[in-house]
Amino acid sequence: MVLTDRQRAELHAGIHEYLLSQQGDLFARAAEAMAMADPQSCQQKASGDAAPKASSVPIIEKKWTAVPRLQKKVLELERALSQSARSNLNGGVVSGMPIKDRRMIPRPPCVHTLQSHNGVVTCVAVHPVFTMAVSGGEDATIKVWDHESGEYVRTLRGHTQGVNSVCFTPKTGSHICSSSSDLSIKLWDFATHVCIRTLKGHDHTISDALFIPNLQGSAIKGGGENDFTDCSQLVSASRDYTIKFWDLETGFCVHTCKDHTDWVRCLATKADGSLLASSGSDQAIVVRKTDGDRKKICELRGHEHVVESLAFMTMAAGAQSSNMGATQQKRILEMADYLVSGSRDRSVRMWNAMSGELLKVFKFHENWVRSVILHPSGNFIFSAGDDRSIRVIDLKSDRNLRTIDNAHPHFVSSIAMHPTLPILVSGSIDHSVKCWLLD
Repeated sequence: MVLTDRQRAELHAGIHEYLLSQQGDLFARAAEAMAMADPQSCQQKASGDAAPKASSVPIIEKKWTAVPRLQKKVLELERALSQSARSNLNGGVVSGMPIKDRRMIPRPPCVHTLQSHNGVVTCVAVHPVFTMAVSGGEDATIKVWDHESGEYVRTLRGHTQGVNSVCFTPKTGSHICSSSSDLSIKLWDFATHVCIRTLKGHDHTISDALFIPNLQGSAIKGGGENDFTDCSQLVSASRDYTIKFWDLETGFCVHTCKDHTDWVRCLATKADGSLLASSGSDQAIVVRKTDGDRKKICELRGHEHVVESLAFMTMAAGAQSSNMGATQQKRILEMADYLVSGSRDRSVRMWNAMSGELLKVFKFHENWVRSVILHPSGNFIFSAGDDRSIRVIDLKSDRNLRTIDNAHPHFVSSIAMHPTLPILVSGSIDHSVKCWLLD
């Protein structure tokens, strides 16, 4: 540790003062030796008060006891910040206003533009806890960003062809899975940024891959670096017309589904991990259970072109909030079964995944819809597409509440929203990632 001359003098004076305040010849002799070694510092401190009063506290003791007090204060502030960040949309506070009273929809202009990819940005994901985001692209890389500061953090390399999807473990964000046109799925430890496992089994491009939350919420221990604390399985979709379920502990494919008749492009899982929806070029949305025999529940049809994106509500857990009334709890629980889809037919559709009922159709986009999100509050749908816009659809009034025109100079390929913090990220064909504040 390097001290300035002034800091060194204050330290010596403080030690000298402390030695003088103690009883015993050894302390007295040490204080005398200290004064001889650095007379200027010690004499300066002692001038006008040769010996400290019995009731006074030496400066060295004040500093010593101040450190744990400061540490305790830092821990308290960190805990308060963490609780604020984790507070859900039904009772938390952001910028002094209860989140339940905020719409939490994106507003222009973007706060950061992140440019590091050398190709099309195909997918984005936001860390569920930290202010971090990742993006994948046709340059075969995964970029890690800090969406709060707008700073690039690092690049994850390992795929040999374009990255088509990226996904965090839903609760802790401890791991990332990525799928690629190189026929592989890679699992990355987010703390070390190391690829810990590569899964192979598909015969063609892997379009999407998702972690499935544990139905019981129990921890699955793979040992050391392979410890997936909130997921036990992963699901992937491919151009080989199949969906595969993978055991994260062993890395083996445990089940293959062959219900689709064409390229399976997108997947979505219910927040509690009980349901999986899949769709793609055959325009059919298949909903199935994720446990047991992965039985198909229903098949949703209505889109007239390729289905590009699916999404369940991000946070079904909000239904257990004590801050919510009975009516709001009932609505959130009902919305947890709702599924939204975006298609090349320029429409966004909302379905009841359990009953198979088509609830609403929205045709606000002027080109292909590439990505959709069902807002955690259940009040809005976010959508983005090849008309270069990001749109907010109000489910109560069935209208296009807000449009961010020219959100990117080129097609918007993907959007992702933080489950609790007011941030949305978007990726584009223009090689960039943008961060948008929600108000």
